[in-house]
Amino acid sequence: MPQRLTEPGVLAALRLSLFTATVATVVCLLLGVPLAWLLARVTFPGRKLIRALVTVPLVLPPVVGGVALLLVFGRRGLVGEWLDTTFGFSLPFTTTGVIVAEAFVAMPFLVISVEGALRGADARFEEAAATLGASRWTAFRRVTLPLIGPGVAAGAVLCWARALGEFGATITFAGNFPGRTQTMPLAVYLALEQDLDAAIVLSLVLLVVSVLILAGLRDRWLGAT
Repeated sequence: MPQRLTEPGVLAALRLSLFTATVATVVCLLLGVPLAWLLARVTFPGRKLIRALVTVPLVLPPVVGGVALLLVFGRRGLVGEWLDTTFGFSLPFTTTGVIVAEAFVAMPFLVISVEGALRGADARFEEAAATLGASRWTAFRRVTLPLIGPGVAAGAVLCWARALGEFGATITFAGNFPGRTQTMPLAVYLALEQDLDAAIVLSLVLLVVSVLILAGLRDRWLGAT
């Protein structure tokens, strides 16, 4: 089945998987790092509830997560209806929907890792920076972020890996449209129904690509041991 690897549909699914997983990881970094900082450093009403909501995707079946996204962002969803009527914009069954689904299931890996790193970092360094006149943002950027860098990198790697392998929430919320929402896990599922050998080959391709990229990220961000 080597010829399967050069088919346009397979290459498109691989490119889409790498693209959406990377963008979903960036989204998780932009949203998850500040959220982890709030959970670790700020005491406010409802903090335990927010932490529980953030970690729900870890125990929630991905298909149920996809249904929840449809209830919120679907054309008649809590937010989706407003987006559709106001901007004519719909998330389900689009490439953006794939990114949203992947970010939804991968976010807990980043938040938990970064929050743990923040709790392990000595807050007295931030306090010292504040006494020297640094703003909260400056203290975070110049003092805290370098301290928790390995934790952020580890969380980002786990987040990317989870996003790359996402299946249930993606097929439920974004569908399985070649070239638009069909990532490699979905291509494997489709091939499994038609050709077992092809599904095995595609699975091996996804495995090899994942291992190579994760190993490269580990050496670059965490350092080889």
